[in-house]
Amino acid sequence: MTALPRGESPDPAAENDEARAEAADDAGAPAGDGAEAGPGIPDSGSDGEDGVPGAPDGGPGEEDDGPGTPEDSPGIPDSGPGGEGGEADGAGKAAELSEAEAELAAQRELRERIEKRKAARGGPVSAGAKLSGPAADLLAAVRAVERGEKAGTAFFDSPAPAPRRADPAPAPAERPAHRPAPAAVRPVPPEAVSSVAAVLARGGAPGSLAPPTAATLGEQAAALLGEDPWQLLAVPGVRPEQADGFARALLGPGCSPDDERRTAALVGWLLERAALQGHTALDASEVRAALAGRGVTDAGEAVARAVAEGVVLAFHEGPDPAEDGAGRAEPVDDGPGAPAEGSGPGGDEGPPARVLLGLDRYALAEEALADGLARLANSCERGADWSGAVAAAPSPSAGELIRAAATAGLLAHSGGEAARAEPAALITAAAGLGLRALGTAHSPDGARRLAAATGDPRSAVVLADLLSGASGPGRDADGALAVDLLVVLDAPQLDVETAAMLVESLADGTRLVLSGDPGVLGSAGAGRVFADVLASGACPVVVSRTPDPGPIGELVSGIGIGELGQVDAPGKEVVIVPVRDAGEAVHRTVQLVADSVPRAIGVPPAGTQVVTVGHGGPAGTTALNAALKQRLNPGPGRFGGFDPGDRVIHVPAPGRAVPGTVVSADAEGLRLDCAGTPVVVPPDRVESSVRHGWAVSAHQAAGTRWPAVVVVLPGDAARGLSRPWVYTAFSRGERHLSVVHGADQALPHAVAAVPVQERTTRLRPLLEALPAPDGRAP
Repeated sequence: MTALPRGESPDPAAENDEARAEAADDAGAPAGDGAEAGPGIPDSGSDGEDGVPGAPDGGPGEEDDGPGTPEDSPGIPDSGPGGEGGEADGAGKAAELSEAEAELAAQRELRERIEKRKAARGGPVSAGAKLSGPAADLLAAVRAVERGEKAGTAFFDSPAPAPRRADPAPAPAERPAHRPAPAAVRPVPPEAVSSVAAVLARGGAPGSLAPPTAATLGEQAAALLGEDPWQLLAVPGVRPEQADGFARALLGPGCSPDDERRTAALVGWLLERAALQGHTALDASEVRAALAGRGVTDAGEAVARAVAEGVVLAFHEGPDPAEDGAGRAEPVDDGPGAPAEGSGPGGDEGPPARVLLGLDRYALAEEALADGLARLANSCERGADWSGAVAAAPSPSAGELIRAAATAGLLAHSGGEAARAEPAALITAAAGLGLRALGTAHSPDGARRLAAATGDPRSAVVLADLLSGASGPGRDADGALAVDLLVVLDAPQLDVETAAMLVESLADGTRLVLSGDPGVLGSAGAGRVFADVLASGACPVVVSRTPDPGPIGELVSGIGIGELGQVDAPGKEVVIVPVRDAGEAVHRTVQLVADSVPRAIGVPPAGTQVVTVGHGGPAGTTALNAALKQRLNPGPGRFGGFDPGDRVIHVPAPGRAVPGTVVSADAEGLRLDCAGTPVVVPPDRVESSVRHGWAVSAHQAAGTRWPAVVVVLPGDAARGLSRPWVYTAFSRGERHLSVVHGADQALPHAVAAVPVQERTTRLRPLLEALPAPDGRAP
């Protein structure tokens, strides 16, 4: 590792008078920076996490945060909510068929199938009568086990899948980011939007909020808002303070902090916000504390009411009389008469039972995913002879993976970048045995590298394209993906809903291999699927023994075990550039990308990626991109701040960050080239789904590698650093890594700190409760 004196770079700079961009407000700042609450409804007192545990690395939705909300009358934003992660900015308009729409349509149909399978398991609900829809279905299934009408194991083996439709029809409009709905989003009539605008005007809200409100709440949005002003909180980007201000204007003296409508909306909002941070559930005590912080007098009663009304579901974890014989977490009616947390079966003894609260869609996804994984694990043919393929494997680790895949319907594989050659060898071996083998990756770059490793460009596709039908082998007559073996690379990037839809798309007997590096950051969406599968012991795990080569590989391997040591880098593979402040960090970063790395390493600016901790701040992606654009592609920003030749990140759907380059712009929208694929972003989607991409966050960089990477660690980066963040950022470079270092001891401290489970999920206990493939308990 080469450490340069302050002010020096790997090679003499051609220019030392770089223009620096002014520090701007983060266009993707968390919604916590909203307007203050007006009189009448008390503010929470904390404008950060609202009682929701945050992720130290900035949260899984780091790149998907909505824009900051300007203060306006009753605290309502003066423009529709939007954000880089694809927040709706005027949904309800009929749009032309696009890649994102096809993907969303496929997701909606698969989600409907999940709900139908869950609904088919239960009979009439004898308790919890106030529940409806998916919540009632889940509760009915559990009650059937309690009454002895069905054995607990009846719910572990999935029923025969219903006939699937091939190639679902595209939806006419995109859904709001991170708020998927089971049903398709239909265009909202203009008169409905006008009615909503009239109600918003009565509450002092701007008319520009009408389209996203109508798209979120439907054609009856105006009537819903009139009856319950806090329904506005369901609109992406709207915060409680703003909804409170709107409610005060409509209700006047009748507005109360303990209004049942308000408390129900707050509970749902807290769970939605938690999902943005990766949680599929929250501890009930945390929700109660957050409600109390927002002025709710009886937070316990508010939570019980939200459960009874089906706003959220409650689940007991740990010893509890309501738990079924297999230890599966159960939805319970956490009403006023429910036993207090911490009480055992006798009410005052025994270990405490943890109560989790979750939204029904994540509960459905986790239940369906657990059942689907068990179905695949139990339906695999185990009599095949793969000994020849094992003997021909290119490495011992590849041979071990092939041997395990021969007898397992569900298999996990972990390893670093060099270990990606092993799934490639498995795909090649399976294809040689006559199986329909396919690999899928999180990013276009990951799919390209996998295809290069197998030597067959048809052997690897992007996961989102596979699910949407944009690429891949297509589906069979039953609607299942036409594959016999599917390898999912970058498995840590799988969120629970995407994983559930993927597993639902696989026919019985299909082999599924989840492969990834457990050290990297988790998914942008809710859940920690790969980590939960590894921790549950639900399937065999093959750990690669193939080390990552070179100084970068040595450095990253040490970070993975909590050690930040010096490495020998005779070819300047790793360079440390110390800086004093954020301004110098921006200056040195531009110097590295534009001059030093091309001169010393031979990598042009187009092959160098900048990775920094967050979007805001004086050395965040916004400031860095402004400075890099001024140096590398100056221009007036003729179309929404973009010019031809600008390097960008396109977010067509939540959790996806696709690198691209601006080609041109016209009346149809901004034209991009994304890894050779032409993309047209409509004008009304540019602000919310396209960002400059010379500098990105570590979450956006996950799954992609570049010849050279410059990691920027300004002095204010300490709060955003963690071992997974450093591991992810430092491992993005193939040939060269420069670290613009101003964080002092915060970097080694972050690496040495033991990572904690940052997300609350239910998938692991669900998987642990399932029987092993051979019929024995795991």
